[in-house]
Parts: sequence; C-alpha cells; structure tokens
Amino acid sequence: SLRDYLPRQNVGLAQLLLFAQQICEGMAYLHAQHYVHRDLAARNVLLDNNRLVKIGDFGLAKAVPEGHDYYCVREDGDSPVFWYAPECLKECKFYYASDVWSFGVTMYELLT
Repeated sequence: SLRDYLPRQNVGLAQLLLFAQQICEGMAYLHAQHYVHRDLAARNVLLDNNRLVKIGDFGLAKAVPEGHDYYCVREDGDSPVFWYAPECLKECKFYYASDVWSFGVTMYELLT
C-alpha cells in the first residue's frame, strides 16, 4: 500500500502527483460505473512493480441506485470515520463528492 511504501522510499513531488493523478483516474472510473468507494485511503491504494496505482479494498463500496446521486447507509458497523465527509456522518449519505473528500485526506497522507 502507499501507506507502507512511502515512509520507506524517497519519493519526489512529481511522483506523488503522478500517484494522485492515477488515484483520480481510478476513482473517476469507479464513479462512472455508479459506485462510491467509501474507504479511499493510502492504506487501500496499492502499487504494482511499475509504480502503477491500483485502488483496492472494496468491502465498503456500494452501488449508487439509479436516479440517485448518493447511497444511503442503513447498516451499523465499523467505518473509517476520519476519512468521511461531515455529511456522511450526519446524514449517513455517501455521494460521489464524499469520495472526493476522502481523496483530500488521502492526499494529506501522501504529502505529510
């Protein structure tokens, strides 16, 4: 995972931005398929031997119902709340934009 890889490697800003771009492209694909990931974090971003990003851990991913722009959570359970947008915690609704919020937190993980 990027969380494990970055502390052990000397990664420059250009490479970090390339990782970020690849994460964006992967999430854009996921959203185009009408899914919200709900658990985007550096621990769930994998790297192959060519330093290509793969988004993983789809255990919390949900299909967004047709005609809606969000998924409403009905079940209780452990959730990575530190990566969640405030509206997710308040309303239990996950929008595509909620994954964008998680991407922002993931970027913070990459850059610090």
